[in-house]
Amino acid sequence: MPQNPPIIDGTRIGHVHLKVADLERALGFYCGVLGFEVMQRMGSGAAFISAGGYHHHIGLNTWESKDGHPPPPDATGLFHTAILYPTRPALADALYRVIEAGIELDGASDHGVSEALYLRDPDQNGVELYRDRPEEEWPRAPDGSLAMFTKRLDLEDLLRQREA
Repeated sequence: MPQNPPIIDGTRIGHVHLKVADLERALGFYCGVLGFEVMQRMGSGAAFISAGGYHHHIGLNTWESKDGHPPPPDATGLFHTAILYPTRPALADALYRVIEAGIELDGASDHGVSEALYLRDPDQNGVELYRDRPEEEWPRAPDGSLAMFTKRLDLEDLLRQREA
């Protein structure tokens, strides 16, 4: 690969746009369970949803996928969409919402730099709900490089952080 300078600091992934089989079912998950808000609908084929009034963090559409089926596990494609929560209590609230909706977790991990919950949306798209630890708490190797790991996340401890 050519050696280009790194991408400019501050660059972020702005949104994800997902093909879904059933728009109402997807909205039930992303809005009804996770709490996103509909910012705009485009008939029965698409919706744009956000947290906090942004134009959209997630686009959902059935333009090419209405009544479709998830890709097989061994196919290429999106592994998961990661939704960043600003605080540990906010992540705890997300966990509470998922549990209350009867949605099973695929996993829950402490990565040192973050705490993450893994699950699937109704179309079997992977979803990661996570919060970052402050950078000064990130685990480091003796040379200063990141020393991320994967340990089991204590869900009961996380739920105790939920602000009622």
